Amino acid sequence: MFEKGEYIIYGRSGICKVEEISHLNIAGADKKRLYYVLAPLNIKGSRVYFPVDKKDAVARKVITEQEAWALLDEIPDIQEIWITNEKLREESYKQALNSGDYRQWVAIIKTLYQRKKIRISQGKKIGATDERYLKLTEDALYGELAFVMGKNKNEMAPFIVHYMEEREKKKVSN
Repeated sequence: MFEKGEYIIYGRSGICKVEEISHLNIAGADKKRLYYVLAPLNIKGSRVYFPVDKKDAVARKVITEQEAWALLDEIPDIQEIWITNEKLREESYKQALNSGDYRQWVAIIKTLYQRKKIRISQGKKIGATDERYLKLTEDALYGELAFVMGKNKNEMAPFIVHYMEEREKKKVSN
């Protein structure tokens, strides 16, 4: 159970602040159920509601700064998602993105960066589906990392690349 004032990730809504836990007086809402009232950080003035007892809700606490640094260290070991069938690949990206699992988000980003690199080397552009999932996944991952690390979301991609380069240099020099 989440607590009032806590920051969570809820589905595609991204980072949300739990504003209330209460019964809702809204048409269509079960008056007997308790609901989380969430305020998504990326959509000012918006509210999201979901039942406290909803079993299949994709909701979790925002990672801690310590977990974020551990994830950065783990990135080289996270495997890409290589699926050659276009339709299956899109479904795989969608499931990984919707899972709320930031390790799967890293896998999507790594996969799509590799695909982009390969396509560019062949004189081709990245496909629209790949481009869309890359942006959605970067927004989700970089938004959460920036939030817990006190950075701007736009800084995260270059920050991560720099961090990986420095990490690799240290490994080589040891």
